[in-house]
Amino acid sequence: MMNITIKYNELTVEQFIDLWDSVWSSSPSFEQTKLAMEHSLFRVSVFENDEIIAMARVIGDMGLCYYIKDVIVRPEYQGTGIGRVLIDEILRYIDKNGISGTTISVELAAMPDKVPFYEKFGFSANEAKRLRLMYHVK
Repeated sequence: MMNITIKYNELTVEQFIDLWDSVWSSSPSFEQTKLAMEHSLFRVSVFENDEIIAMARVIGDMGLCYYIKDVIVRPEYQGTGIGRVLIDEILRYIDKNGISGTTISVELAAMPDKVPFYEKFGFSANEAKRLRLMYHVK
């Protein structure tokens, strides 16, 4: 049985970069990550003992849209239910902070192999294509 702790809005830049590097390469810079952490609406992180094992964050305007970003679970913890914990915590945050009685757009981008996981929560793809420009700041 895992001994996990869930924390809110406490994820440090170093923990974010460490977790990012466990799944992807080329983590963002310290400065970029610091700004991202400071300007996220909500961050949820999961620790086993004192080690970061998963995180997700939310950006948005709190009125019409929320966007789930950087859902990251260390590879050795994938398939253990930790991802479900992250999404459940985010939806609880949105339910607590959204305008009661309204419908709010909650979006995310997922790699094709992760789509079935998100569909379990009611997410579905639409006909829109996600466009991205990796703009180099001068």
